[in-house]
Amino acid sequence: MSERIAAQLAFLVEVDKLKSTLRATTLCDGSRRENSGEHSWHIALYAMVMAEHSNRPINVNRVIQMLLIHDIVEIDAGDNPIHGDHDPAEQDAVEQAAADRIFGLLPSDQSANFRALWDEFEAAETDDAIFAKSIDRVQPVISNLETDGGTWPEYKVTPAQLQTRVGTKVQRGAPAIWEALKARIDGWFAQNT
Repeated sequence: MSERIAAQLAFLVEVDKLKSTLRATTLCDGSRRENSGEHSWHIALYAMVMAEHSNRPINVNRVIQMLLIHDIVEIDAGDNPIHGDHDPAEQDAVEQAAADRIFGLLPSDQSANFRALWDEFEAAETDDAIFAKSIDRVQPVISNLETDGGTWPEYKVTPAQLQTRVGTKVQRGAPAIWEALKARIDGWFAQNT
């Protein structure tokens, strides 16, 4: 077996661990917590379906690539819910080290490409990355709405907190989607606070 194929297979075996990394968000039926592999697949599908709602021209294939790899670092770093209590600087350092290790398993050309996509997603400065970040924030909102607030009560989420941590990011790349969700969000908070 060539060194290149061996490296690629080692990476693919390693990222299988994403399927065992549990997230705070539950499935839409509330039956269990989703894992990061399921989340990555689901938001890639969200991007395919919702691409027309980007407020800027995007390359949906690049967006999907970003979404498929954006949470690979959770193999080492774990999932830190957006409404959870953690030190962002410490989390960033752990994720950077995880990106170095995991993407470093690939042959150098692929490693550089994957890392560049991951860095682009994290920076959220290009139109593709801004839309990808928006979609990444939409899916957990849907899950929480479908499960009568899901983890919002556990994390004591307020409407202002949801707007600041989620809404502003969704509005940046897909304002029409946030507007469509806003009535449901406002309705849930009106009934539950």
